[in-house]
Amino acid sequence: MAHHKLRTPLSEDDVRRLQLEDTVTIDGAIFGIRDATQIRMFDEGIAPPADLSGSVCLHTAPGVRKRPDGGYEKLSIGTTTSTRMNRFVPGLLETHGVRAIVGKGGLLEDSVEAMRRFGGAYLAIVGGAAALETMQIEEIEDVWWEDLMPECLWKFRVKDFGPLIVAIDAHGNNLYQRVRDQAAARIRDLLG
Repeated sequence: MAHHKLRTPLSEDDVRRLQLEDTVTIDGAIFGIRDATQIRMFDEGIAPPADLSGSVCLHTAPGVRKRPDGGYEKLSIGTTTSTRMNRFVPGLLETHGVRAIVGKGGLLEDSVEAMRRFGGAYLAIVGGAAALETMQIEEIEDVWWEDLMPECLWKFRVKDFGPLIVAIDAHGNNLYQRVRDQAAARIRDLLG
């Protein structure tokens, strides 16, 4: 296992160097997305107003407060479960060039295959880490589709965001599947 300090935007080579269970911290910009954002992009066919090529996307619907100048103050920016957004992952990678997704709970096999095929990674964050995440987000740089609040498309500037664990790598390895397989083997041994 190795630690990687990455700066966005990421290249395919950056992501293909990551191995299962490596740790990652990120500097630069990451995009916050959620169900409504992706429904607009994929189900409604509306192109995102920001270039997502080489990006890291965080599954979130942040708690924010609007400032008098029209910008947003961060209150609590946590991560949500990724599995329910699984159907959007192949399109994020293939169509929009997203390189990494940060979430919790993992993704399903078609997303694992898309990450292998297009050069993407799933970076797991510990659930309940919203306070730490919020501190590592230096600023909310931009927000689009405010009518979807709080499931807008967000652009966050981050410093030392993480540590994140490579839970699905660009080689088809899946930490969640490994744990399921190990648990099944233990149950067989106990019952056996």
